[in-house]
Amino acid sequence: MDFNQVINGRRAVNFFDTTRDVPDSLIRQVIEMAAKTPSSFNLQPWSLMALKAKEDKLRLQQHALNQTKVSEAPVTFIVLGDRRGWADENPFVERTFQEMIKAGATTEEGRDWFSGARKKLYGGNEETQLAFACKNAGFFAMSLMLSAKSLGLETHPMDGFDQAGVKKEFNIPDHYWVPVLIAMGYFDSSKTLDPPKWRKSVDDILVSF
Repeated sequence: MDFNQVINGRRAVNFFDTTRDVPDSLIRQVIEMAAKTPSSFNLQPWSLMALKAKEDKLRLQQHALNQTKVSEAPVTFIVLGDRRGWADENPFVERTFQEMIKAGATTEEGRDWFSGARKKLYGGNEETQLAFACKNAGFFAMSLMLSAKSLGLETHPMDGFDQAGVKKEFNIPDHYWVPVLIAMGYFDSSKTLDPPKWRKSVDDILVSF
C-alpha cells in the first residue's frame, strides 16, 4: 500500500470486527513503525498503554462516554504525553544526549547548552510543558494510525473521555497527559462505512496576515 492509498484510505471507523484478533506481533510492528516519528530534540516524550483484555477495555469505556468501540476493538491504546520528557531526571533525556555524542552532533561539553535549551523551550511553565507533551505525542498518534492503516488495520482516535478518570483508573502518573485514545482492529464488514468527511482545500488552508 503506497502512501496515497494510506492517507486517502485511513478512516475513523466506528465498528470493529469482534471475531478478529490483532496478534501481539502485529501490534509491535505498528508501534515500531510509528516510533520513527520526529520529535523535539528527538526526546520522544510519548508512551502507550495497550489494552487487550476485555475487562481493561470496559474499565476504560466507562470513562470514555461509554463508547462501545473502546471495548469492541481488539486493542485500544491510551496515548501518553510526558510533560517531564524534557527534564534532566528523565532517563531518555540522557540516552538522547549520549546518542547525539555518538552521532557526532555534540560533545560532553555541550551538556549545559542542551540542558538550558530544553528548559528554556519546554520547561518555562505548565503551559509550555503541556504543549511539549501534546504536540509530540500528537505526532506519534498520527503516525500510529497511518502505520496501522498501511498494515491493513483500522483505527479510531477519541477525544471524548474524562482525563482525570482515565488517569485515576489506570494509575497513570501525574506527569503524563492523555491527548487521545485510539481503538485499533479490523472493520466490521457487516456494517456500512460512512462516506469520507469534507476537508479544507489548499486555498482554505493557506493564509497570510
